[in-house]
Amino acid sequence: MTDMYEAVVVGGGAAGLSAALVLGRARRRTLVVDAGEPRNAPAAHLQGYLTRDGVPPAEFLALGREEIARYGVELVRDRAVDVIRHGSGEFRVTLASGRTAHARRLVLATGLADELPTVRGVAERFGRDVLHCPYCHGWEVRDRAFGVLASAPMGVHQALMVSQWSKDVTLFLHEVAEEELTHDDRRRLAAAGVAVVPGEVAALVVEEDRLTGVRLVDGSVHGRSVLFVAPRAVPRNNLFERLGAELRETPFGTYPVVDETGLTTVPGVWAAGNAVGFAEQVVNAAGAGYRAAATLNGELLLADLDAPERH
Repeated sequence: MTDMYEAVVVGGGAAGLSAALVLGRARRRTLVVDAGEPRNAPAAHLQGYLTRDGVPPAEFLALGREEIARYGVELVRDRAVDVIRHGSGEFRVTLASGRTAHARRLVLATGLADELPTVRGVAERFGRDVLHCPYCHGWEVRDRAFGVLASAPMGVHQALMVSQWSKDVTLFLHEVAEEELTHDDRRRLAAAGVAVVPGEVAALVVEEDRLTGVRLVDGSVHGRSVLFVAPRAVPRNNLFERLGAELRETPFGTYPVVDETGLTTVPGVWAAGNAVGFAEQVVNAAGAGYRAAATLNGELLLADLDAPERH
């Protein structure tokens, strides 16, 4: 048996829940498929979201699930493993459990995973005193001794950015050779007061469950209480690929090509949140989900009004 829906939303994070809320309020029969893998799960709080600043991510999502349930939206804890577009322009979504759902339209808010640098201690402390986004966490760790781990020359930009939250910043070049720094890099780092330490980082030093330093391969230890890293973004593109959506290469991963509403190159399929870019914060993701759902609802309305049986 295949369950019939007007819209299936794949992804139960901020973008997916926001889309589902709009669709539920628009009286659309909607299913949310939530694999339970929110990108911000390691963080203690989400920041910068007006009226929700400081809320734990799990609490934010729980509130969202309660809200969509009020409007009859169904949420299932499962994973979408396949999707097929029929000749009719509608879709069959297959879940890991074996269940299938028929959807007239899709919102794919599948997000991405952060692949962390393979330095001992980084994964264990990520979201605590190993961080990646100063807009997300800078205020909470302001004026502490920052380190920045450079896995690519872009680490220079990260070091310059975080210097707005602390004047004690050290850039560990790690996998970047000194000669890769441009003249402008060196000038700006000096102007920002950022110290530069060449050499590969071996591990983090942790004492009493607190980051206290960064140990280089040569054995030297540099005292730091916060370390910023730049994870490699790994978009979850499987469903877009299955549908034949056009993808674009960026310095931060491969993402579907979308218009201003999130519509992909596959008619009837919208993308929202980190599915379309690595830098979408929670507030941006929620807005993108809203916009995609409102556009989707309008398209369904016109499709029904223009249906041959109505004429």
